[in-house]
Amino acid sequence: MARNEEFWREVQQAYTVDRSLVNLNNGGVSPAPADVQEAMKRHLDYSNEAPVYTMWQILEPQREGVRQRIARDFGCDAEEIALTRNASEGLQICQLGFDLEPGDEVLTTTQDYGRMITTFKQRERRDGIVLKQFQIPIPAEDDDEIVRLFEQNITPRTKVILMCHIINITGQILPVKKVVQMARGHGIPVIVDGAHAYAHFDFKHEDLDCDYYATSLHKWLCAPHGTGMLYVRKNKIADLWPMMAAPEKMDDDIRKFEEIGTHPAANYIAISDALTFHQGIGAKRKEERLRYLRDYWAKALLENDRFRLHTSFMPEYSCCIGTVQIKGIDTSAVGRYLWGVHRIIATPIKHAEFEGLRVTAHVYTTIEELDRFIDAMRWVADNGMPSQYA
Repeated sequence: MARNEEFWREVQQAYTVDRSLVNLNNGGVSPAPADVQEAMKRHLDYSNEAPVYTMWQILEPQREGVRQRIARDFGCDAEEIALTRNASEGLQICQLGFDLEPGDEVLTTTQDYGRMITTFKQRERRDGIVLKQFQIPIPAEDDDEIVRLFEQNITPRTKVILMCHIINITGQILPVKKVVQMARGHGIPVIVDGAHAYAHFDFKHEDLDCDYYATSLHKWLCAPHGTGMLYVRKNKIADLWPMMAAPEKMDDDIRKFEEIGTHPAANYIAISDALTFHQGIGAKRKEERLRYLRDYWAKALLENDRFRLHTSFMPEYSCCIGTVQIKGIDTSAVGRYLWGVHRIIATPIKHAEFEGLRVTAHVYTTIEELDRFIDAMRWVADNGMPSQYA
């Protein structure tokens, strides 16, 4: 089914994207299918009829149905799901919600998302905690090595671990369950950054066994922009402070993490339409298509030894995200050239340990669009970078 272009043509037609350009940065934020957009607009129009009644009294309670559906899909209790604005908000609720003392250490890798690193660095300045980071292989294809690297960096002062489910800059999938269970043996909670995981590849909460998990819903689920989900295990809710103040009576209520003041209802209710679209495709079928799209362009480019892929081809360690480098050519220049000449959007990554172009297709991406990308990259590899983009 992953190669059945007739089937995927129907999926592609569900989107309203601009086909004069090629968007290969769906890892940042994805477009929503037309029916999701229409649902949100319908709810927004109704909200504006009399917001204090239509939005607060009629639409807002419908969030509970969304909560139940997301929980069912994730494989947990609805009372463990908070609806947030994005993964960053959910993760910061966790990062800022633990009581930490000066000298306490938090542990993560050097490849975790910049905003989350910034969050802990602010706690370093404000609270005197210590952020400890370590390197992992690129790519990483040995679960035991990853677990060992986390464990060997634990000290008596380690109080929290932050880890990615899938690393945004390389597409590396990490062994969350194994790290969580190892850390649990040391009495250390693990916050899991699932920003790029949910609805990207097929998994349930039982595959992770984590206590804290945050994701964005406007990436791979294609929900309305500004929607996310936070999971907190029920017996952990009371001890985690919300980022915005909630009354004491909500201490053990997952909804305390949603106390953000006035907010739209339309975006959140339309999450259900995105989930219906996702489930209509099928999580496993979608995963296989996304991996096929990544393999399609990556394997074509690797026929030329000027290209280097920083992402594993092994299915347990990657899916649709791939990061590719043209050896000897500045990646930022490649990004400028692709947009300036070919109207192709991709994400240049300049990391202390590597560089490359992050490419994230989606279910609406066509093979012809990937062929355009392949041809443009091959031209640069064969001819060099034009001076105006260098």
